[in-house]
Amino acid sequence: MLGPDGADDTSTMENKELMPRPVRVLIAKIGLDGHDRGAKLIVRNLRDAGMEVIYTGLWKTPATTVQSALQEDVDVLGVSLLSAAHMTIMPELRRLCAEVGLPDVPLIVGGIIPEEDHQPLREAGIDGIFNPGTSMQCIIDSINELADRRRSQRAAAEAAPDIQAAPGLARAITYLMDGRPERLGAVPEPPQTPVTLGITGSPGVGKSTFIGKLAAHLRDRGHRIGVIAVDPTSPITGGSVLGDRLRMMPGEPDDGLFVRSLASSGQSGGLAPHCAEIAHLMGAAGYDVLLIETVGAGQNDVDVRHLTEDVLLLLMPGAGDSIQFAKAGVFEIATGFVVNKADLPGTDTTVRQLREAVEDQHPIWPVSALRDEGLDPLCDWVEEKLQK
Repeated sequence: MLGPDGADDTSTMENKELMPRPVRVLIAKIGLDGHDRGAKLIVRNLRDAGMEVIYTGLWKTPATTVQSALQEDVDVLGVSLLSAAHMTIMPELRRLCAEVGLPDVPLIVGGIIPEEDHQPLREAGIDGIFNPGTSMQCIIDSINELADRRRSQRAAAEAAPDIQAAPGLARAITYLMDGRPERLGAVPEPPQTPVTLGITGSPGVGKSTFIGKLAAHLRDRGHRIGVIAVDPTSPITGGSVLGDRLRMMPGEPDDGLFVRSLASSGQSGGLAPHCAEIAHLMGAAGYDVLLIETVGAGQNDVDVRHLTEDVLLLLMPGAGDSIQFAKAGVFEIATGFVVNKADLPGTDTTVRQLREAVEDQHPIWPVSALRDEGLDPLCDWVEEKLQK
């Protein structure tokens, strides 16, 4: 391949493909801590250090936290605790990690932890303990060191993953992201053709909350749901905050819902590298409905149309008028429209203007994901597609 100056650009592309991917770290708040200001500050600092940071929000349980770490295939699992429950929660996390097949994932904890508890925590398998006043650089260096150690152990030990099990599917996705598809072995064909829906819309329209509620309703109907959620990569540091999961996580672990967060890695168009291959893996693993969430989309972020037959465009009341809805780009690729936050004023006007602009029979659903209203007709539509 020739670069802009006519020189062979192949080696440059290969080197880029082989560059180490960013460290993936999950930061969780477990228990009844009342605020997460400190955790959010840590998340931003880790992003600025070039890491991919999965943040799961307040009031998570040890079990849901471990399932998130498993599906995201993180290099390090970090917990922020201010509830003085570290001697209970952290050993329980280590036990659960071993139970689900993650005995070697490094665990770190930050909070007000008395010095006399440090050694018992280390003996319980906790790899890093950080009290208030620990420098951010010390935390960053420790995470990088632990991530390097775990990646080295894996590189030396792992065989082809079994994608029928959640740890194997998570690892297989990482191999794709690493540019090492040869490590997957033979990937079976999906037991049935899954329904794949692209979910797109502008930032703040409520895509993640909508996907979480739609997935919950479809799970109630017995379907297995795979979600690919894309967030932007910083053009400055190369890091990312992958926060979609916190609005999708159920209250208890659910083996029928698999969520993988991806960073866009500088790719334009609204998706991340390898989305198509990851969707194929999820289908082969038996997930019959796949929901692919783009980054907060602009009018020209339309790559999702190459990946899915159906694209749902989320809008809010007052998001435009009939002329705006008739424009080319992201409005043009939609095969269905969801007017989210339908509990707000102006919903009827927006729905009417959409119907005026959409000349064919594209469906339009008013939905309030926050109130969990209006989702059953959409689930019926998905099930009709599964029966075809």
